[in-house]
Amino acid sequence: MPDKPVKTRIAILGGGPSALFIYKRFVEAVRTDLEIHIFEAKKLLGAGMPYSYEGANREHVTNVSDNEIPEIVTSIETWIKTLSKESLAKYNIEKENFNEYKVLPRLLFGQYLSAQFNLLLEKAKSDGLATIVHLGSKVIDIVDKPRSGKVEIETAEKEILEFDKVIICTGHKWPVKYEGIVPGYFDSPYPPAKLELKLNHPIAIKGSSLTAVDALRTLARNNGTFETDKNGKVKFLPSKDSPDFKLVMHSRNGLLPAVRFHLEDPLVSNDSLLSPEEIEKNKAENDGFLSLDFVFEKEFKDLFKDKDPKFYASIKDLSMEEFVDSMMSRRESAEPFSLFKKEYEEAEKSIKRKESIYWKEVLAILSFAMNYPAKYLSAEDMQRLQKILMPLISVVIAFVPQSSCEELLALHDAGKLEIISVGETGEAEPEKIKGGITYHYTDENGKEQSNYFETFVDCVGQPHLNYEAFPFGGLLENKAISPARIKFRSPEKAKDALTSGNKNIEKSGNDYYLKVPGITINDNFQIVDAKGKENDRIYIMAVPYIGGYNPDYSGLDFCEQASSNIVDTILDV
Repeated sequence: MPDKPVKTRIAILGGGPSALFIYKRFVEAVRTDLEIHIFEAKKLLGAGMPYSYEGANREHVTNVSDNEIPEIVTSIETWIKTLSKESLAKYNIEKENFNEYKVLPRLLFGQYLSAQFNLLLEKAKSDGLATIVHLGSKVIDIVDKPRSGKVEIETAEKEILEFDKVIICTGHKWPVKYEGIVPGYFDSPYPPAKLELKLNHPIAIKGSSLTAVDALRTLARNNGTFETDKNGKVKFLPSKDSPDFKLVMHSRNGLLPAVRFHLEDPLVSNDSLLSPEEIEKNKAENDGFLSLDFVFEKEFKDLFKDKDPKFYASIKDLSMEEFVDSMMSRRESAEPFSLFKKEYEEAEKSIKRKESIYWKEVLAILSFAMNYPAKYLSAEDMQRLQKILMPLISVVIAFVPQSSCEELLALHDAGKLEIISVGETGEAEPEKIKGGITYHYTDENGKEQSNYFETFVDCVGQPHLNYEAFPFGGLLENKAISPARIKFRSPEKAKDALTSGNKNIEKSGNDYYLKVPGITINDNFQIVDAKGKENDRIYIMAVPYIGGYNPDYSGLDFCEQASSNIVDTILDV
């Protein structure tokens, strides 16, 4: 009997959207010399945390539509036609009125992703790609074996399996610090079922991102109802059982996120990225660092030359700081809900006319383009990115869906929602004995404020987790991974910051480094050990642990790009 052909064994840890895009790449490669194992702790593939009951209720919607989603197997519009009227009625969707520009309820989108995963599994089977799916199987450790060139994984059932390649796609992670210990304290709004509470008092919300919008939509529904009047205006009717219910958002700058509008080029793609040649050329001209000003010039300002010459003329001589300051000052000088209403109306016109609000769209392109080469910035530029540019990006490209805008405006009109600017030093102090928190901040008049709230929900979004929080002890103990850090261009500036008490600066030889969240990875998402050696066996695209080198991971766009880098490297394309 001839020997059975040896196949490269590949483990994908996690079965959510990241894993879906990774698996899609392997299926498209039409390779029969691979054996793919998918490990998913839950009983469902595709949905992950954001699009399952772990991250959504029926009231939560996506902020992307069919035409903005990278192609998987079938379009959402095609898939919707396969569903029964009864299943769609749960989400108030009619097949006849659905089109590629409609956003989906998140749970329904999770069903779509799960269906796409099943279609890929069917295609893999017909093409001869061996795939073993391990549902209800949580991986608790990874051990690298450099001598044998293998990687061991251990499951919660104490099963140890050996692979040639491992791809970590474990998705979101919401650390629990005070929840369950301090009454009325929630470390995150997920799973949202825990916020289905009737609360007859003001509730403190930390943050004003899409994560906060999720919490608002759930809490509002349990303390009142939304109705649409004959003119199409949404109104909030408070419950008689909780007349003192109120939502108080606390954000650094007191700004609400921007509103979803029509995108001219909805699929942010590889075409938006700087080429390796452009990056290397700029590094060679810049003492080995990629210049943030160069990225801002190439990936933002230059894109207006042909598309919007008038706007280009207004910004061409502005530095990044000057541009951000001009945009933020306009927003900060306006009353938040008045601005929100104005942007909602502007976005409605954009969608109706199918005309982009181009500077916002290009800002999204910049965010995507600067994410991958961010590891090549100097520490000085990384700090500028974090402190100057990211606050504007996080506000402008949130793209709050129209239905969420209507509900937030209705809550505000009913006197049940306000937003407070707490600045850089705002702090929610847990009240361990009586429960809840006391919010300390300095108001716009310079007066110290300390306000007590019986209920608090931290809604700042997915935190960038530190190296020490990495979940697989085997890689930590063997120093197969290393903390992410960015080198300072100027030792003098690093020394000054160190002297001023910055604890995120460390010295190594004659050089100084800024410690950033997560672990070190290369452009192909391979882990890098303590000696700086890249590992061609272990890859990671679990966003909580790579945030230092990928400061703005962008949902499915991120999955699409990262999966290409990883699978092309494994298959040596």
